[in-house]
Amino acid sequence: MDLLEREAVLQDLAGHLQDAVSGPGQLALVRGEAGVGKTAVVRRLAQLADPHIRVLIGACDPLATPRPLGPLMDLVPRLGPAARTALTGTLAGNCRSDEVFDCLLADLSTYPSLLVVEDVHWADEATLDLLCFLARRLPSVPALVLATYRDDEIGRTHDLTALLGTLAGYPWVYRHDLAPLSRRAVARLATGHAVDAEQLYRVSAGNPFIVTEVLAAPSEPIPATVREAVAGRLAGLSATARMVVDVLAVLGRRVSPSLLANILPAPEEALDEAVACGIVRGDGQVTEFRQELTRLAVLEAVPAAYRLRVHRQVLAAKRSGPVAADELALLADHAEGAGDPAAVLAYAPAAAVHATAMGAHREAAVQYARALRYADRLPPDQQISLLEGRSQACLLSSQLDEGIASLRTAVRLRHALGDQLREGDDLRWLSSWLWPAGRTIEARQTGLDAMRLLEKLTPSRELGRAYLNLCQLACYEHEGMAVAADYAEKAIALGEHFGDPGVLVQARFHASAARTLSEGRGWEDCERAVSCAMAQDVPLDAGLMALIMCWLAALQRDADRMTAAVNRAEAYCLDRDLLSYLLCTRALDSWGLLHRGSWSHATEAAQKVLTRPGSPPVARALALTALGLARARQGKSQVRPLLEEAAGLVDSQCLLDTGLGWEARVEAAWLAGDREQVLAEARHGLDKLENRTHPWLSGPLACWIRRAGGEPPKVPAAEPYALELAGDWAGAAARWDRLGCPYDAALACLSGDATALRQALAAFEALGAWPAVAHTRALMRTRGIRLIRRGPRAATRANPFGLTNREMDVLKLLHEGLSDAEISARLYISPKTAGHHVGAVLSKLGVHTRHEAARKLHHPGPE
Repeated sequence: MDLLEREAVLQDLAGHLQDAVSGPGQLALVRGEAGVGKTAVVRRLAQLADPHIRVLIGACDPLATPRPLGPLMDLVPRLGPAARTALTGTLAGNCRSDEVFDCLLADLSTYPSLLVVEDVHWADEATLDLLCFLARRLPSVPALVLATYRDDEIGRTHDLTALLGTLAGYPWVYRHDLAPLSRRAVARLATGHAVDAEQLYRVSAGNPFIVTEVLAAPSEPIPATVREAVAGRLAGLSATARMVVDVLAVLGRRVSPSLLANILPAPEEALDEAVACGIVRGDGQVTEFRQELTRLAVLEAVPAAYRLRVHRQVLAAKRSGPVAADELALLADHAEGAGDPAAVLAYAPAAAVHATAMGAHREAAVQYARALRYADRLPPDQQISLLEGRSQACLLSSQLDEGIASLRTAVRLRHALGDQLREGDDLRWLSSWLWPAGRTIEARQTGLDAMRLLEKLTPSRELGRAYLNLCQLACYEHEGMAVAADYAEKAIALGEHFGDPGVLVQARFHASAARTLSEGRGWEDCERAVSCAMAQDVPLDAGLMALIMCWLAALQRDADRMTAAVNRAEAYCLDRDLLSYLLCTRALDSWGLLHRGSWSHATEAAQKVLTRPGSPPVARALALTALGLARARQGKSQVRPLLEEAAGLVDSQCLLDTGLGWEARVEAAWLAGDREQVLAEARHGLDKLENRTHPWLSGPLACWIRRAGGEPPKVPAAEPYALELAGDWAGAAARWDRLGCPYDAALACLSGDATALRQALAAFEALGAWPAVAHTRALMRTRGIRLIRRGPRAATRANPFGLTNREMDVLKLLHEGLSDAEISARLYISPKTAGHHVGAVLSKLGVHTRHEAARKLHHPGPE
């Protein structure tokens, strides 16, 4: 297993080791906070060391009275006779420390060595003296001495600080910092685990120990190992320092000196002790815990009565002066902790509004939920406003069940009050979110109910939004251009009258999107609408439109457009905390990767969606289907259960509307050799598409009927499908190649001549599409076409990863750091073909990045 984000430091340390054993020797200092992975780096370096290098690893222990030269005592069996005798004599009191130092230096001079001393922040005085002694003399010995320490636990007066100052003047001493993991690395570690990667990063601050322990025990709010580690670090604190830590845990994440002084008199000395322990840090302006999970572990142990008192003191202190907007959430937390409902209702709704304005929808949902716990004290209208606010925050932060439940309650209460305008608007909002929840039939009926209720009233901004919602549904459900355009026209008229830029840009966008789906024209108009929405800063509208562009590109199998659309939507939705849209984007990305033939990357992208708690049902259904189809194309098992699970998450209409789920079921049946199932599923899908115009949905189903030996009905079909249905397999394959879909191009070639079938066979083999390989071979035998070869070429079979000669050429160029464009120029192939080869190399090597692939060139064995 690779150590994430430690490649650079390992490379540097390996370089130090190689240089040191050749002479002159060197000293490397590896520092970082507790749990950052210093030991893991040391162990990996030891594994990477050449066999002729002697590896000596000792560690200091957190003892009340440290053992003299404790790390060396662990190494006695691996040292030479003289060093062993000297150390044994030290234990018996018959040998001075300077004699031990000389013997160890002589021993290191004899053997090329890696000497590791871990946790020198706990070292005894003699061990620190030894390090100082060796450091000065290292240029004369073939050894790398590596020392690790926690830089968060050594203060100005620590003995190690003095040693570090001495070492500062030696040019053969190197220092390496281990930083916490990035969000991306934490997300990679969380892949395959049912945890929220963003939440995991927030509570762990990227600390590898905490990340690993949470992933090992995801059901525990605070893993026992983390709780015990925190308790162990606090055990050595004085009573006053422990009180400071407890108060800081109650106060929250960033605490100013003045606020702490309001709670504890003269806390400075005790605070310094707490900082020196490494569990909190400060810069003179604020003090905070290094990790939120550490704070929660401390808070858990603070007595309830003491917590209550501190909350009340803080609330009183803060209310005595002006309250800044960024303090509202903190005050709401202290108000609830203090048991003050009136204060909760004063601060929590305001904190929610502020969070929404800042695009922090998850935080807004938390604050609305807090206020609603005490909302029985409020008039009905205010209660409903809180429910509506919470529903929006929940829906945008991918808490669909909670958001829909809040909206249903709001609709019921608005109806009871007779507030038809707001009831209609809530119905419209409910309808728009029932679709990603997979309830398309209910979404349409609810949308119609909203329109009919609002049409009874005077024209309004809310009615414009209701028309827009029906325009969107007409687009998503492929009702055709005319229906979408009619609703769009009505929405635009009201949007212009009431000055609603979101309605205007979305109505024009969805009308163009419907035209793109029906006629293949309108993509550029959609692009302009998205750019306009982003420029006008209407994030909810722009985020949705950016997502829909991904869906359009996925339906049309356009690799280049898909890549650009996904990159834009991901960046925009991440920046504005639009989690529901983001997860749907990533689910669609798994389909884009699947179309490009990148099975492993498609699988990884799908797994990230599936392991993310709260992923919308539509996103989960798309990801499950992509995962199932990737497995089916590779001839793996457990395909049908994945497809059935996907179908169970959404209604049958939604499965068809997405344009991907239904076709996957048909293809899986074809790959399994079930001709009758292919024909039944495809015809059923076409029956459900009756009276709709969508050539990218009906076209593939008709093609599958033809591939299964049936007679396809005449239905609207997009260009590559229409070409194949018309018998122009070469034109269809060429079109698929231009779209960047090698698997679809190979499928089209199955209708061709002997040369086409051989091309299809080679393409399927390169992709690892073994069921399709078997089908193609059977078809060739049936037609009496000679198989030029069976299986991969000899060079491919000999390669440990099954790489072809061309893929080995690409791997070598990846090792040189070349881009796809540079690879294409070097090998005289198109950039798109170079991209396909790179994807195939990464897939076969089972790696995620070009850097990891390049490393395999010289280290081909399993790691």
